[in-house]
Amino acid sequence: MKLEEILQQRSGNQCELSSVADNLTAYEVPPAINRGADGYILITEKCFNQIEKKEEPDADFWQGVLPTSMWSEVPAVQVVSWRMLNRFRNESWAADALDMMYVDDELLEWAKATGDHTGDASVQFHKDSNGNILQTGDTVTLIKDLDVKGSTINAKVGTAVRNIRLVHDNIEQVEGKIDGQLIVILTKYVKKS
Repeated sequence: MKLEEILQQRSGNQCELSSVADNLTAYEVPPAINRGADGYILITEKCFNQIEKKEEPDADFWQGVLPTSMWSEVPAVQVVSWRMLNRFRNESWAADALDMMYVDDELLEWAKATGDHTGDASVQFHKDSNGNILQTGDTVTLIKDLDVKGSTINAKVGTAVRNIRLVHDNIEQVEGKIDGQLIVILTKYVKKS
């Protein structure tokens, strides 16, 4: 039986965290250590994006989900539930759930392996001038004429910059090529196309 089929059968073809039946995908709970189907959970796109910090955290959503999913008998669901509860540990509902949750030593070691539990739910995103979240590979358009320092390039308003890369240690900068030259661009001067 294929992995997807195993997960669908185990979950009743619903998200193993939120019980929603739409837009499901198999998610391997990191770190990947060859656990087979036990290392995967079937989740919705919203759960995936929240777990992977690809969108703003939604405490109200998780408050309705985690107090139920934390009791799952599926080890990977318990691990993800524990990690997400830790992200929201400053919320009283999450602190209460963590106090009630039991995770054996082996699962706790797995849950702590990524270090994700040490941070909180806040996530810093690269955002364009309109507040849209930017991802590596996006195309952006300049909203201001820019003189490129150390170069004769003058990038005009409306110039499309394709396949941008996010500057890892600065959420206010992206990298992209203009006239074949790789430059750093401030996110406040671009809009997502």
